Amino acid sequence: MSNYSSIFHADIKLADMLNINPQLILMLPRFNIGLGFGEKRVEEVCQQNNVPVNLFLLLCNVYTFDSYIPSQEEINQIDGSILVKYLKESHTYYLDKRLSHIGKHIEKIALECGNIGNILNSFYLEYVEEVKNHFKFEEEKLFPTLLNKTSSIDFSEDFEESHSSIEDKLTDLTNIIIKYLPSDILPNERIGVWFDISQVSNDLKKHDIVEEKILIPFIQQLNSNKNGN
Repeated sequence: MSNYSSIFHADIKLADMLNINPQLILMLPRFNIGLGFGEKRVEEVCQQNNVPVNLFLLLCNVYTFDSYIPSQEEINQIDGSILVKYLKESHTYYLDKRLSHIGKHIEKIALECGNIGNILNSFYLEYVEEVKNHFKFEEEKLFPTLLNKTSSIDFSEDFEESHSSIEDKLTDLTNIIIKYLPSDILPNERIGVWFDISQVSNDLKKHDIVEEKILIPFIQQLNSNKNGN
């Protein structure tokens, strides 16, 4: 994505943004933005759906352009309640749709693989539980900070530790599926679930980048304000 020299802005057509980065379509339901927006500009679509255009563009830019770093002014303009809503909707999407869908396929594959299938299924269930715990930490410790505009979070201990092994576990999971299961066990199903895992893995990485570039600086600014700096 870093090859794109332009940065998204309010006057660009939403359809053009999606042509540049098709993955942005996954963000729309998290803002309750439906399809069928025709040739409307981003600003028009956001206004019609009661979405702050500055936050929407900030998320899209961070999600798309690897080198994009929001300014402190952009961070300060964020509506914390809308950011929390977006992040919670993202969590629901991952758990209830993507990981649930993948889990059904993992279970089907595991049933055909004997003991190694049990290992696969157990590994996936442990991974999902870790993701749930990570999201629970964010929703119980970080998100109230945005809503209450207070903060006592130590990112060096709490946030970074919570992020520690989720990405590595997905890599291990894909290795089990493509390297270590018997070659004649549901090959098409395994290819399909591998693509599903790759897609959700990429989206989760973007989710982490959004948190690193928007959520953390927002809360750090609250810390600074609280301490009178």
